[in-house]
Amino acid sequence: MLLLGLDTCDSRGSLALLRDDEVLQVIAHAGTTDYSSWVLPVVEQVLSAAGLQLQDVDIYAVAAGPGSFTGVRIALTTAKAWSEAYGKGIASVSRLEAMASLSKEAGEYVAAFADAHREQVFGGLFRREGAALIPVETEMVAKPAEFLGWVSQHSGGARVSWISIDPEKLTFQEEWQARARTGEIVEVSTTVLAPAIARLGRTRALEGRLTDALALDAEYVRRPDAEVFWKGKASRGS
Repeated sequence: MLLLGLDTCDSRGSLALLRDDEVLQVIAHAGTTDYSSWVLPVVEQVLSAAGLQLQDVDIYAVAAGPGSFTGVRIALTTAKAWSEAYGKGIASVSRLEAMASLSKEAGEYVAAFADAHREQVFGGLFRREGAALIPVETEMVAKPAEFLGWVSQHSGGARVSWISIDPEKLTFQEEWQARARTGEIVEVSTTVLAPAIARLGRTRALEGRLTDALALDAEYVRRPDAEVFWKGKASRGS
């Protein structure tokens, strides 16, 4: 199975081409190049290096959020266009789940988080069931201390494995110290998440849990800034 994994949730995105579990090509987004002008040339680059064309890919695995409204939208729009053009399935993957899948700690639960700016984090909690990660409630955006409390509440006192591309967002919190004293740590995740996204996409494909261009939707978690600004103006004007 050939899979193309794509992550454009923030500036630390990436793209990977896999054959089953084997990474054939991977490229990390560097600098400040807009994803609208980065994605297609990089896709052509990785496919050409592997002697393949876009129609040879079996599954498009895309990070559907949480993250930047514009970045997520670009990835989803691109995957939808490929799916419609070539009739291939799409695997919608949470970026936080991809991060959680990389955790090497042995906790019953895995909490993954990333900087959401505005002094907040995007966060998700997953329960391990064999090799699977089962979401506990929906993913959220909250202040770091609030996320810590939410994880404590929903993990029921069980040991939690923590992983993040921005660990300092939690470890600098006073509320973290109680968990640190029990031996819990925050693993530092790679920012190149496209291979993990593709591997989760393969699992979804084998389980028959793919989606199509019509059903694919984003997991923004938080309203985009434009909507917040517009609603704020509207309420002040009323």
